[in-house]
Amino acid sequence: MSKKKAFALRINEDMLNMIEKWAADEFRSTNGQIEWMLQQSLKDAKREPKKKQEE
Repeated sequence: MSKKKAFALRINEDMLNMIEKWAADEFRSTNGQIEWMLQQSLKDAKREPKKKQEE
């Protein structure tokens, strides 16, 4: 599993409220929902990070 890096995110309050509701509907944390949304966007754009080979 890759390391996670923390960073500050400035986001519109209304947008955050909608993401929080969506996260609750999907039984995810807000952070987990944002990560999922970003991963889906990368996948849709065919820009997913390459998976490292496990030895």
